[in-house]
Amino acid sequence: MATKLEEVTVTRKGQITIPVKYRRKYGINEGTKVLIDDAERGIFLRPIMRLEEQAGIDAGKYDTKELKRSLDRLREEWR
Repeated sequence: MATKLEEVTVTRKGQITIPVKYRRKYGINEGTKVLIDDAERGIFLRPIMRLEEQAGIDAGKYDTKELKRSLDRLREEWR
């Protein structure tokens, strides 16, 4: 998969404007916090999901009865 590069300009205050298509794609809105990853190939920005956005993120992934049985087994081992 080819990497699509896009050029942006840094202001004298060190700010950049993230193109709207990426803000929409990654849910970056005013006030969104991002992580700056200082990697070997350059810096990468990653949005930090707000706690409210994570509600229900694992819905349907796990069987609650099986999780309870696993938890009960672990508790027995720890006793």
